[in-house]
Amino acid sequence: MSRLLPAALALLVLAGCSSGDWDEARPAPVPIGALGAGFVDPSHPPAPEATITPSPGSWDQVHPPEGYRVVLLTIGADAPTTTVVTAVEEWAEAEKVSLRTVTADPAEPVDAIVEAMNMKPDVVVSAGDGLIDPLALVTPNHLDQQFLVVGAELAEPTANVTAVEWAGAGFRGEGLGSSTTYDAATFTAERCARAVRAGAAAVLHRVRGIVLWVD
Repeated sequence: MSRLLPAALALLVLAGCSSGDWDEARPAPVPIGALGAGFVDPSHPPAPEATITPSPGSWDQVHPPEGYRVVLLTIGADAPTTTVVTAVEEWAEAEKVSLRTVTADPAEPVDAIVEAMNMKPDVVVSAGDGLIDPLALVTPNHLDQQFLVVGAELAEPTANVTAVEWAGAGFRGEGLGSSTTYDAATFTAERCARAVRAGAAAVLHRVRGIVLWVD
């Protein structure tokens, strides 16, 4: 973790240096469709850092507006990460999302996070356990940027970090391991696709800063 600190010290300067790939400022995106019954109780919204278990399919009617700006931030070529990446790409194509991809160098992961933020996306979607510790370092300092972590979680997420996990996933960072018994085989194409859609629905509807548990 200590080797990340020099890059992190320069983060505030770097984050303002690039106009990114999307030049035009615009209002916050408005989701198409509503969350279904069982996603969350509107009268009792989840507390920060809470874990909720939305009813299966309660996110199916939610779609991003066309051109929704997403940066896929990825690290590693292991099978679970590759499956998550594919799920994000297929979701983006189906929903006509404007997708950009940043692949992190394992030696300089903070630089990749900065690059992703500099593009000014609506959300940064993270795939790969190697990004968890760097994200834990960076995200509390950039609360105006939304992040969605798929298949892992930050141990102490701020309000701009939403995670989706399931039994067999849930890596929380070096020294913390996983919130469940890790099983790479649980990263199936179907489950990752559900996770991406559920997570995107939560971010779009401002159910953020929590962990969503999906089957």
